[in-house]
Amino acid sequence: MRIPTTDLPCIIAGELNLQRKQVNATIKLLDDGATVPFIARYRKEQTLDLDETQVRAIQLRLESLRDFLKRREFVVEQIRDAGALTPELAERIEHTLDSATLEDIYLPFKPKRRTRAEMAREKGLEPLARMIMAQNASGLQTIARKFVGKDKVSSINEALAGACDIMAEWMSENEKARNLVRSRYQRSAVLTSRFNKKAENTADDIYRNYYDYSQPLRQVASHRYLAVRRGEAEGILKVDISINDDEMIERLGRFFVKPVATDESAEFVMNAVRDAYRRLIRPSIETEIAAAAKEKADMGAIELFSDNLRQRLMAPPMFGKRVMGIDPGFKSGCKVVCLDAQGRFLAYEIIYPNAPVNDLHGATYTICSMVDNLRVDVIAVGSGTAGRETEKFLRNLRFPRRVQICSVSEDGASVYSASELAREEFPDLDLTVRGAVSIGRRLLDPLAELVKIEPKSIGVGQYQHDVNQDKLQQALDNTVESCVNSVGVNVNTASRALLGYVSGIGPALARYIVDFRNENGPFKSRQELLNVPRLGEKAFQQCAGFLRIPGAKNPLDNTAIHPERYELVEQMAKDLRTSVGQLKASDINIANYLDKSTGEATLRMIVEELEKPGRDPRGEAESTQFDEGITSIHSLHPGMEVTGKVNNITAFGAFVDLGIKENGLIHVSQLSDAFVSNPLEVVRIDQTVRVRVLDVDYDRGRIALTLKGMTPPANP
Repeated sequence: MRIPTTDLPCIIAGELNLQRKQVNATIKLLDDGATVPFIARYRKEQTLDLDETQVRAIQLRLESLRDFLKRREFVVEQIRDAGALTPELAERIEHTLDSATLEDIYLPFKPKRRTRAEMAREKGLEPLARMIMAQNASGLQTIARKFVGKDKVSSINEALAGACDIMAEWMSENEKARNLVRSRYQRSAVLTSRFNKKAENTADDIYRNYYDYSQPLRQVASHRYLAVRRGEAEGILKVDISINDDEMIERLGRFFVKPVATDESAEFVMNAVRDAYRRLIRPSIETEIAAAAKEKADMGAIELFSDNLRQRLMAPPMFGKRVMGIDPGFKSGCKVVCLDAQGRFLAYEIIYPNAPVNDLHGATYTICSMVDNLRVDVIAVGSGTAGRETEKFLRNLRFPRRVQICSVSEDGASVYSASELAREEFPDLDLTVRGAVSIGRRLLDPLAELVKIEPKSIGVGQYQHDVNQDKLQQALDNTVESCVNSVGVNVNTASRALLGYVSGIGPALARYIVDFRNENGPFKSRQELLNVPRLGEKAFQQCAGFLRIPGAKNPLDNTAIHPERYELVEQMAKDLRTSVGQLKASDINIANYLDKSTGEATLRMIVEELEKPGRDPRGEAESTQFDEGITSIHSLHPGMEVTGKVNNITAFGAFVDLGIKENGLIHVSQLSDAFVSNPLEVVRIDQTVRVRVLDVDYDRGRIALTLKGMTPPANP
């Protein structure tokens, strides 16, 4: 039985291998304004325990299908207005969910530009084209003479050429012909790239591998496709996607030339076939195939970027520590700030421990005094320019108290320091000082600080400027939203940027919450959120479970237990003859509370929250100490074993910070003795690894590393 193409729940359920009632429930919740995090955590009874990934997949496919249906309605209206919508055609359109098929159906009815075929029609040559296309006439020269002198046709050759233009357009609009070419491209297309000689003086060495490159398109890895297209955009490469043209023309000839055709008409039809293929069909299908390959490559790059971003955002925090943040520098000095355990700015200094000043004595006095007077627990050193030198200076100091030293990625710190949010937070501080604050806060709470920066600036992407920007932004926003809500947010300390990602809030409402907090003091209970202007019952329902209030009168306000379940928890406490604050998870028998509205998944979540109120799903922070003898790329040679920190993961491998200017690369083939298709199976962002140097290209600044034969890193 054919599923109606308007039955979206059934289509989505089949594609995602889910139950229809799960999809139905999810769509209803989404249409009612519920967010993905809220549905995944607090509506498990309705969705039958769908997780966030499944709910998000339903949401994205639903949006895609609805967009397609809008396009389909438009196509139907256009064909109807042209007076060409037959019942058979309407049924075909109604039962397609393929964009390429829909556009092929629409193509003959599309408003046309002033094409060669259109100009030939204006000269009255369409009847001649029909006679030739029928392929049963002889003496075409004689027939064509009848059209000369009429409507600006000056010769027999012009008449026949115009008729061929019209036939070529008909052929290019033939759905079966287009599918023949499309199928051949999908099976046999070859991607080739070669060096563009016109770019000889501006050629970038990074594209050397693609100066004479050829591979079947379906086997091309996403990162290679994006690299080739970037080289093309920069004018360094010439790129082509091709099939065997002669073979394809012969195949189309067999399709269009009738067995009973006269020799003369067959020759004209074959000429039209060649023209249709080379001038119209091939460029159109090649563009379509290239777009499909680009979309596939984009999806791979965006998915990897999202995974990397999630790992960077979910890096373990260092709560309760007083932090010194240092933005390193040479001539301009190192900007030093101190922050309290809540990330509030305490003090600022500038030191010059590095060349050319080399004020080691003054820098030592300043750092040790600040550590002592402000009770600093940990020092965060930016990983950029002069980071390694500054860290080495710090590790040689004898501090007045125990201090931990950590290298912190400073990608995007300059973006934050120049932002409106940074100016609001620190109107009296210089840009460079704000950057040091950002570095320090990233150690305290990476998630809370990094949400202030556009995800594309965090430095964990692959070809992020080459992929579809709208889809990239959507995916990254979804990732940030997922991370923020999985951790939870302290409503009394969170920035406007962080609150904006909480389920049901958004940027505008986040500003109202912060303004209300500033005017009225900290929130004492979740219920007080309803006093915030424009925060109604619906928004409260969506956001309340993700907001935390440490020290609230009701201890449940500092857990992920939603207020709509407070009554249930109170009943549990009552049944055990204790208070909510003294309720022990181990004493609760969840079987006693199962009913139609409260499932096992919800009850287990409640029990877990009662076991560890306000728990943080992130692990413990890990510090990497680089090898002291490695000061530059020239310190490395094949066979050496060195310590590094993974700072980016791509489809072709993982980049490793070795504490020097250049990053090393562990190619995907060098990640494990066993075959690895996805680097994320072996390593994670910010993970400390012990690697062996395979090769060093000093001139090009490239370092090849391997994990083979080394102690495997902890499970990522």
